[in-house]
Amino acid sequence: MDLQAKGIEVSRVTVAKYMKQMSLRSKLGRKFRTTTDSKHSYKIMENVLNREFKVTEPSKVWVSDITYIHTKEGFVYLTTVIDLYDRKCIGWSISDGMSAGETSLAAWKMALKNRNISKGLIFHSDRGVQYACEQFANTVDSHKKITRSMSRKGNCWDNAVAESFFKTLKTEQIYGNKLVSKAQMKMDLFEYIEIWYNRERRHSAIGNLTIQEFWNKQSNLKSAA
Repeated sequence: MDLQAKGIEVSRVTVAKYMKQMSLRSKLGRKFRTTTDSKHSYKIMENVLNREFKVTEPSKVWVSDITYIHTKEGFVYLTTVIDLYDRKCIGWSISDGMSAGETSLAAWKMALKNRNISKGLIFHSDRGVQYACEQFANTVDSHKKITRSMSRKGNCWDNAVAESFFKTLKTEQIYGNKLVSKAQMKMDLFEYIEIWYNRERRHSAIGNLTIQEFWNKQSNLKSAA
């Protein structure tokens, strides 16, 4: 798709042929493993989103999740908030611990800086303690325009977009590479999210466009109307 966008007519078969000649092969993902700690007594929210992953306006649905990543010095934890409208990662946090302050709240605060809240915004997550705890719930609920939504127990498909982001990131950035230090991993994740994923990567959910190309297209459509 990148080559075609540059005016170079090429097919997947041709790309595969050249990859074989250059001894290149695509990276493969791995089987999903749940990391959610849902053994708590906090209030669980209804699954309001109900797998409606296509939206027509920004800040109508934000989805969030947490994953762990191996380094030479142990785990780091990546928390993300993605707007379903353009699939942009509008908030994220990399932490050494799993407290709400380091994970869900930190990513939430970044999302608020990067994008305005619209009335009726749905914030969807799993049932993890970082999203269900009073510290996070009270912070989100203080915005009266927001509805919190949570996946059903043990059902990763209810938060498929967030899960897909992590699978893509780990396949493209993590799997097959040597373990690095925590400091290096944090730099690598910053570059992946802000330089590659949010600016240059093409997303099938928005017509194989980059996020900027998608916004340009929407602007042109509004101007034409």
